Amino acid sequence: MKLSSDMSAIVTGGASGLGEATARNFAAKGVKVGIFDMNEERGEMVAKEIGGVFAKVDVADSASVDAGFEKIRAVIGQERIMVNCAGVGWPMKTASRKRDTGEIMAHSPETYIRVININLIGSFLCASKSAAGMMAIDPMDPDGERGVIINTASVAAQDGQIGQVAYSSSKGGIVGMTLPMARDLAREGIRVNTILPGFFETPIYQQMGPEVKESLKAHVQFPNRFGHADEYGDLVAFLCENTYMNGECIRADAGARMPPR
Repeated sequence: MKLSSDMSAIVTGGASGLGEATARNFAAKGVKVGIFDMNEERGEMVAKEIGGVFAKVDVADSASVDAGFEKIRAVIGQERIMVNCAGVGWPMKTASRKRDTGEIMAHSPETYIRVININLIGSFLCASKSAAGMMAIDPMDPDGERGVIINTASVAAQDGQIGQVAYSSSKGGIVGMTLPMARDLAREGIRVNTILPGFFETPIYQQMGPEVKESLKAHVQFPNRFGHADEYGDLVAFLCENTYMNGECIRADAGARMPPR
């Protein structure tokens, strides 16, 4: 797959962070870009800057996803590339004690379900509905490739920290669906890969205090820094253009392994 103005891409969570960097990377290569995000103001701004299209979409809601695809496809056509970057995190232990009273509390079921719905179910809905759209168009090369889906998990899928049970299980689910999804879609010429990013300079990490960031950076091997969002975008572009990459889960973490806390 050669990234060019002949194809379209949709990026969820494209209004900020890794998703925004991915959308900008695509646009710089001429790809027509659609953005799914809940942040309407910033999503519209990014779309305008890159000449793309924005749709306010709740990825955990099937009807909202359908409406988003309909809006964007009406402008830029059927996407050949689907990149899922939308996600949330929520620190909470499986069960814990209040520090002041010692009261025992189980993890909030509502919070757990919300994280799973956005991160895992949202990625599945967008991937599945995008794949169905790709199946309706002709292959674009001698290999018979129709498109590629790239999901975003996290290194927390493999070495989640204390308080990350919801986030880690949601990202672990994304890792778990990569190979069967690739196998499901192989006959249709649609590839599926997953990226597991480590510590990247995104709005989430920018909110951390300097002492927290230094503590995390101590676990990064080389280069000893947080990743740049455009480095994630470059990896997405590589996975798009290298047709032999399929069914893979790739860590992008500079050799870091997350400590328990």
